[in-house]
Amino acid sequence: MKKRTEYLAVVVVVLIAICAGLGIFAWSGLYNIGADDPHWSVTFRIMQSVRDRSIHVRSENIKVPNLDDPQLILKGAGQYAAMCTGCHLAPGMATSEIRPGLYPQPPVLWQTRVDPQDAFWVIKHGIKMSAMPAWGGSHDDDTIWSMVAFLQKLPGMTPEQYKAIVAKAPPDEDMKMDMDHAHAHE
Repeated sequence: MKKRTEYLAVVVVVLIAICAGLGIFAWSGLYNIGADDPHWSVTFRIMQSVRDRSIHVRSENIKVPNLDDPQLILKGAGQYAAMCTGCHLAPGMATSEIRPGLYPQPPVLWQTRVDPQDAFWVIKHGIKMSAMPAWGGSHDDDTIWSMVAFLQKLPGMTPEQYKAIVAKAPPDEDMKMDMDHAHAHE
């Protein structure tokens, strides 16, 4: 019994020392959080693992609707063009004004296949400390699914195909509403 108590005391002291050390490290400001200074490689790998597992665990029970509906894909093309190209680019785009300043770099979605469940969860909830907003606060699930449907068709799309589908996309009513709201306050 005495050994068990001593063991627990050592564990508690070690945990307190670790917490104190982490607190001192955080308070010291030694870790540069600037987006233009990459994470240490071990930090980056840990954050990637935590992010990927967190997204997958939370998305695995999401029921995926029919993503082959042409109208859904068309609506998603307009949404993507309006909200996503600055960070995730469009076919043929090498970069954008904002992209070089983002860290970590967002995936280039016209070159990447994404899991529909994971994509829906990420678009709806965003990702902390990554510049990925939670679009679920301003867009309903049907609109988010339209973006996911479009993302399934985007990889391999040529710049010409992209321009053609965006040109046919319905107007983004959410954006129009936001502009009307902004003008009402002028």
